[in-house]
Amino acid sequence: MKENVFGSLIMQDGDAAISGVSVRALADQYGTPLYIYDENTLTSTMDAYMDEFRSDEFETRVVYATKAFNCKAMLKLCDAHGLYCDAVSLGEIYTAKRAGIDLSKIYFHGNNKTAFELNRAFEYGVGTIIVDSKEEAEKLVSVAKDHPETSMRTLIRVNPLIEAHTHKHIQTAAPDSKFGIPIMMKERLLETIAILQSADNIHFAGLHCHIGSQLFELEPYIKAVEELADLALDLESSLSSSIEEIDLGGGFGVWYTDADTPNPIALTCKTILDACNTVFKEKGITPKIVTIEPGRSIVAEAGYLLYTVTMIKQSLKDKFYFVDGGMSDLIRPALYQAEYTADLIGDSANEEKELVTIGGKCCESGDIVIRDIMLPPAKEGDLLLIYSAGAYGYAMASNYNKQPLPGVVFVKDGQTRLVIRPQTLDEMIERECD
Repeated sequence: MKENVFGSLIMQDGDAAISGVSVRALADQYGTPLYIYDENTLTSTMDAYMDEFRSDEFETRVVYATKAFNCKAMLKLCDAHGLYCDAVSLGEIYTAKRAGIDLSKIYFHGNNKTAFELNRAFEYGVGTIIVDSKEEAEKLVSVAKDHPETSMRTLIRVNPLIEAHTHKHIQTAAPDSKFGIPIMMKERLLETIAILQSADNIHFAGLHCHIGSQLFELEPYIKAVEELADLALDLESSLSSSIEEIDLGGGFGVWYTDADTPNPIALTCKTILDACNTVFKEKGITPKIVTIEPGRSIVAEAGYLLYTVTMIKQSLKDKFYFVDGGMSDLIRPALYQAEYTADLIGDSANEEKELVTIGGKCCESGDIVIRDIMLPPAKEGDLLLIYSAGAYGYAMASNYNKQPLPGVVFVKDGQTRLVIRPQTLDEMIERECD
C-alpha cells in the first residue's frame, strides 16, 4: 500500500479506525454499504492546493470539480477553504445554492447545456460559464437577452488534441472527443468569440481546456500551457481585447493500487506554474488569472467504502467473497475496469491470505468489485474496507436492481457526522406513481 496515503487509518485487532472512529462502530450505527470520508484529509488536501498553487505574476484559482463528489457538506468545506467550485448540471448548481455558497464562484461546465439550465444560471448568479461550442454560444446569447440586467462571464473550451495516457472513457482531448472546439479551428473560435461579444451582458474572458483524468505524467500539462498560450497570442492579434484567464482543467492522478504513481501536489503545482511563467514571458502574453480544477485528487484518497461480507462461494475457478453492494454503489470497475485495493476487517485479519474475487449483489456478470485480490479467510459478517473510493463512487451510484443508495459519513478526530443519510426503501419509490 502506498505510504502515507491513509495516515489517519489505524488497523486494529479485528477492526480499523479512521481518524479515531471505529469502522465496526460506523457499520453498526449507519449500516453498509457506507461511504466514509476523512474530513482532515479532505481539508489538508484543499489547503495544499491553495498553498502551492500561488503566483506573484497572476491570480491563481483552485476550482473543485464537484462531479467527483457533490453534496452540501462537501461544497461548504470547499467554500470555507477558499476554493471555487465547478458544476456540470443544474442539479450541481442547485446543490451549491442550497449549501449557501457564493454562486459567483461557480464555473458552469458541460457540452450540452439546455436553455433552461442557462436561464437558471443567470437567475442564480453563476459567475462563469464555460462555452463548449459555437452552437452553445448562440444559445447563450439568446438566453442572455432575457436577462439584460445580469452580466455573465465566459470562457471557451478548447480541445488541444493532447494525448493523455489513460482509459479512453476519461480521455477528453482526443480527436473524437465530444468536448470543446478543436484548437486548429481558429475561424470557428473567432466566430464563437464574436457571437459572445455581440451581447452587451456577456463577457468573453479566456480559454479553458481539460486533457483527461487520472493522469500521472506532467508533460501534457506543460504542453497544454504552450498550446493555449500560442492560441491566446494568435487570438489576441485578431481581437481588440486580451485573454484574461487560462484554465488548464484538472485530471491529476491518485493512488488506487500499487501500480499507480501519483505526483505530490507541490510538484504538480510547481510544474504548471513554472511552465506558465516561462511560456507567458516567451509569448508576451499577460493573463490575469490561471486556474486548475482538481476533483478526484481532492476526494479519492480521503474516501472509503465499507461493505459487509454476506456470503462466501467457491466456484469452478474463483473463490468469491460476496458483499452487500456492488455496481449500484461502485460502478467504476464495471464501467471502465477501474481497480481498487481493500482490506478485510474481521477476526482472521492476521491469518494467511488467499486469492479471492470480491463480487457484488447486482444481477450482472460484470458486477465484480475487485478481481483477484489476496485477503485473509473471511466469514459472513466480516467487513470489507475499499480504499480510495472517494471519487466517482457515490457520485455515480444508482438504484439499479432497486438497491437503495448508501449513506455518507464524515469522520474527524473521533467524531462523526452524517452528511447524506442512507436511502430507505420508501424513499427509493416515493416518486413513483400508481
